[in-house]
Amino acid sequence: MNKKQAVLSSTLILSLLAGCSQPATDTGAEKAPAGDPAKGGKSTVQFWHSLGGKNGEYIDAMIKRFNDAHPNIEVVGSFQGSYDETVTKLQQAVAAKTAPDVTMLERAYVELFSDADVLEDLTPHLKKSNLSADLFTPGLMGHSTFNKKLVALPFNRSTPILHINKSMLDEKGLAVPTTWDELKKVANALVIKENGETKRYGMTMPYDTWYPIAMITEAGGKFFSDNSKSIGFYDNGVGVKVFSFLKDLQNSGGFYYPPAKDSGNITNQMFVSGKVGILYGSTGSIGSLASTVQFNYVTAFLPKDKVYANPTGGANVAMLSSSKNKDAAWEFLRWMSTDPKGGLQFVLDSGYLPYTKAMVESKEIKDLWAKEPNRKVAYDQLQYAVDTNKHVAWPEVMNEFFKAMEAILYDSKNIQSTLDTFKKEADRILSK
Repeated sequence: MNKKQAVLSSTLILSLLAGCSQPATDTGAEKAPAGDPAKGGKSTVQFWHSLGGKNGEYIDAMIKRFNDAHPNIEVVGSFQGSYDETVTKLQQAVAAKTAPDVTMLERAYVELFSDADVLEDLTPHLKKSNLSADLFTPGLMGHSTFNKKLVALPFNRSTPILHINKSMLDEKGLAVPTTWDELKKVANALVIKENGETKRYGMTMPYDTWYPIAMITEAGGKFFSDNSKSIGFYDNGVGVKVFSFLKDLQNSGGFYYPPAKDSGNITNQMFVSGKVGILYGSTGSIGSLASTVQFNYVTAFLPKDKVYANPTGGANVAMLSSSKNKDAAWEFLRWMSTDPKGGLQFVLDSGYLPYTKAMVESKEIKDLWAKEPNRKVAYDQLQYAVDTNKHVAWPEVMNEFFKAMEAILYDSKNIQSTLDTFKKEADRILSK
């Protein structure tokens, strides 16, 4: 089996990840015919993305701005569902030779497609436009280059941060936690119990691998070992430390772990309604939370154990090597990265991180950060960005990691034996 066949055959694996997917609205997966600019027609660029709701509206507005400024190119944006659903559809489209010209890819999936050799090397396109990869924000480039090819560019990128009900902390005379020890103290101090029932929890986080991975790195571990043949938080005791910390807090009421389905909305609503004081969440939630809460709301770095550390998240954009409209597709990617009406406006609208150095230095971003300092916290935290879950087998290993998380946090299974099982399964997958 060659690499391209391997990536196409992994559709089954990704279909197992439905627990962290959201319903899709497929607005069209087939390629529209491309016009001939020389004959007065338009080059059509199919762009698949994974943003719905308000962020989907911001994507649509960005595409309209591009089309209005480029009479010879028409970008057609198609929402393909969640990140996982988009990946599955893309695998199917590559096999059927109906892949789009440009696609959004959650950053941890880029290597899967790069390894299959179906993504365009963007370095020649950058050079042709007198640009280089140096224009992008360094902390967001960890999932862009594989096998010495630049195959993806950052776009809607985020990091996990703490969202804090500062009013709640102030009532108790508590400071914003900066370490795990402080976090445990604050979370437990915020708990309110009545008649044996927990009415208010200290902290919460959505059902996601993102947050345990952050804590693994903060405790001095890595998700994958340096030789990529095993996991990097087993033999050093880091895994037991992380899950023991969470389980102790869960048992005291200091930590609420939500059901898998709709966990993000559940935890956000708990935070907004004052049923929890500290929320581990994405930077992409800042805008909606700030416009909804009725208390003093601040953001902060993820607390450290041994070190400050945080993974990055969100998605990159990539061009498919099968595209018949590469010049037009590149113009769209270039415009998103360098034109103020492109990605900068999208960042301002959505709250995602500025992904080029020029955006960071722009008057618009500086004015925004002065007005809303909560948004700058996420950018400042990029100095501690570390992505340790980079591996072509990540999707399959992630599925096993979810099982381990569920066993510990839902079913109260023994932490060490659960990690024993996870390591065995991860080693099996990585030995393929």
